[in-house]
Amino acid sequence: MKSGRRIAFDYGQVRIGVAASDVSGLIASPVATLQAQDPDLSQQVSSLISEYEPIYIVVGEPKHLSGKSNPSLEAAHSFATFLATLTQTPIHFIDERMSTLSAARTLRESGKNAKESKGLIDAMAAVAILESALERERIAGSLDK
Repeated sequence: MKSGRRIAFDYGQVRIGVAASDVSGLIASPVATLQAQDPDLSQQVSSLISEYEPIYIVVGEPKHLSGKSNPSLEAAHSFATFLATLTQTPIHFIDERMSTLSAARTLRESGKNAKESKGLIDAMAAVAILESALERERIAGSLDK
């Protein structure tokens, strides 16, 4: 695997979970939960990209279980277009159909209740998205394959 950090976004109309990998691409960790409607969102995202200097960015694609498009998928694609205005870093999509459920289950198993976990669930969903990307990269050698 290529050396360098990767960053993932779990876009939601209310909150955006963010996760990043270590330089080796082995570990994905939660970084932040941003407010989607924050007037400073552009600055916050730009700061994260500058801080982590990712070799690529991953955005979760919230498809229906059937794989069909929906308004959330269109919003995630619009968010990726927004990201492209902030950076030249390659942006990839990863299927995130089960990421939020998986994150909620993990947090529940660690003893956190839903109220305590509300913001953290989004960041943990971004971790699940990034872990999927890292696994795909390890197997295929790239996200482009």
